[in-house]
Amino acid sequence: METLAPFVLLSPLAGFLVNALFGRLLPRRVVGWIGAGSVGIGFIFSLNLLLQLLTGAHSLDQTYFTWWQSGDFNVPFNLYVDRLSTLMILVITGVGFLIHVYSVGYMREDPGYSRFFAYMNLFVFSMLLLVLSGNLVWLIIGWALVGLSSYLLIGFWFERRSAVLAARKAFVMNTIGDVGMVFAAFLIFLNLRVLDFQGLFSRVHQLPKGGTVITAICLLLLVGAVAKSAQLPLHTWLPDAMEGPTPVSALIHAATMVTAGVYMVVRMNAIYQLSPIAMDIVAIVGAATAIFAASMALVQTDIKKVLAYSTISQLGYMFLALGVGAFAAGIFHLMTHAFFKALLFLGAGSVIHAMSGEQDIRKMGGLDKKIKFTYYTMLIATLAIAGIFPFAGFFSKDEILGRAFDRFFLLWVVGFITAGLTAFYMFRMLFLTFFGYCRADEHVEKHIHESPWPMTVPLMILAGFSLIGGWIGWPEVIGGENRFEKFLDPILKGVLPETGEVNIVHHAVLKELFLMGASLTIAGLGIFLAYQLYCAKRVAPELVAKKWPRLYQLLFHKYYVDEIYDAAIVDRTKDLGTFLGKFDANVIDGVGVNGAGWLARFGSTLSMWWDKWIIDGLLNFTAKMAQLLSYPVRLLQTGMFSSYAMLILVGLVVLLAYYGHHVQVLLRSVR
Repeated sequence: METLAPFVLLSPLAGFLVNALFGRLLPRRVVGWIGAGSVGIGFIFSLNLLLQLLTGAHSLDQTYFTWWQSGDFNVPFNLYVDRLSTLMILVITGVGFLIHVYSVGYMREDPGYSRFFAYMNLFVFSMLLLVLSGNLVWLIIGWALVGLSSYLLIGFWFERRSAVLAARKAFVMNTIGDVGMVFAAFLIFLNLRVLDFQGLFSRVHQLPKGGTVITAICLLLLVGAVAKSAQLPLHTWLPDAMEGPTPVSALIHAATMVTAGVYMVVRMNAIYQLSPIAMDIVAIVGAATAIFAASMALVQTDIKKVLAYSTISQLGYMFLALGVGAFAAGIFHLMTHAFFKALLFLGAGSVIHAMSGEQDIRKMGGLDKKIKFTYYTMLIATLAIAGIFPFAGFFSKDEILGRAFDRFFLLWVVGFITAGLTAFYMFRMLFLTFFGYCRADEHVEKHIHESPWPMTVPLMILAGFSLIGGWIGWPEVIGGENRFEKFLDPILKGVLPETGEVNIVHHAVLKELFLMGASLTIAGLGIFLAYQLYCAKRVAPELVAKKWPRLYQLLFHKYYVDEIYDAAIVDRTKDLGTFLGKFDANVIDGVGVNGAGWLARFGSTLSMWWDKWIIDGLLNFTAKMAQLLSYPVRLLQTGMFSSYAMLILVGLVVLLAYYGHHVQVLLRSVR
């Protein structure tokens, strides 16, 4: 069956090419709407794919051309469209379109306007390629392109050193994950001789369940997921990535890049369900990350940093869900999180816009009356992320906690405490930002104003989804039928590691109602404490910090993880580089290159001496002796005719004298 999947990819790619090549020549309004419109067109094509899946086959795998072939190694360019990838592209293009529209207003004065939209379109294209790829090779290519485009977006304001360092940090940490993905692909091909998803899922059962190979593949894939989704211990790049423009934070940290790791694990769920050890590690990493990041968000003062650590924590929730086998719940939370976290980031951008660039929540306050649209939409998003009924976050979070409770009680406890912390720090941010009196400078306070319509309309749309977006997963226990789980059921049915049963769980009614009540109670307690500390001022937060100064400093400095990494890895790497530099200069260059040069110079000097004093000396001595011995002869060789005539005459006289005597003697004897 023919699909429109290629057009989902081509529309943002076309927007990227147009803005990258001709953006500087086009009016700003045209640039903005090309960037936003190309993603909007992709959303329309995504809706068409959803309609095809709902009325036809469960999946569509179409090959367009063979990109590489060598022996049995064949890499076609094929797009795999099923309910999971369709849901992902709907989130990417839908939320991405709203973020692009918001950016039209937010970035309108920036000198890099066309470059910004080109990068944003490239990022959306890369993410769509990642989720639509039908084989591991193209998934990894999309994976790497997402890392590259996020590097460009995080470092968009490259004139700021902090932005450049943040972009570099994100790129390096994501590259660690890329290496894990590549090695996982090698292992899969070596053992199964296949890289496309349909072939992989049909052959994966050839590997022994719980064996070394399947566990190694899962853990290597997990390295990639941990890096991309900012899980422990590779989480430190995400808070620093707040150096990028706020729409970048919303796009990368809400609906797209950071969810790539979650998507990849769910896509490979058939492999992970064959490795109980890997599943347990995924759950432990997720639970640890969730509470770890939530604790750091308690004391952050930068509004975007609060949301950054909140993102890490919510991603931890998703990994917790995947680790306990609740793949549908993990994707459900991915979707609802995209709605309310994109809204929170865009709302934070609206606050920053109103506050003339101020991001410190301690210098805000009293904004609920001055920027009402922003306040009410952020209130809805905050209620959603806190898990308050009937907002979207309640349904997805409750499903995760319920499945964690069934799997391992301690995991549920961690998730339960994290839910309370989430409600506390989010309402702390809300109260400090919008309630009380305005603590801004007088000049800033005079210019506080609501954002223009390209920024407020996306806020209102996202607020609607943050309210009703979770109703598709309305639990059966309170009169629903969880349509979301049924939607994904055809591709997520599988075997649980422990029981061997189909991956569908039905809780007892009383237990599920108890778990719902408990999660609402802990969220309400978190909100109440935040109200007492930061709104009613019954207890001064400063006194709490002074009472536990070491704990406060530990949280404020993010457990000193960056400092530990600097001391243990970064500085040691620099020391190694310095040592290798000195070794190269003193040993390689000193002994090898310079020593060889000195030896060559010494040899040439010796050779020159030998040639000058021995070879040339002997030749000169021979010549000198010949010259001395030829001196008498040279005296006779004057070259003058008169001298030669004289010598001849003298010679004749001598001869006559000599031979004349003998002649006389001879004559006498004859007589």
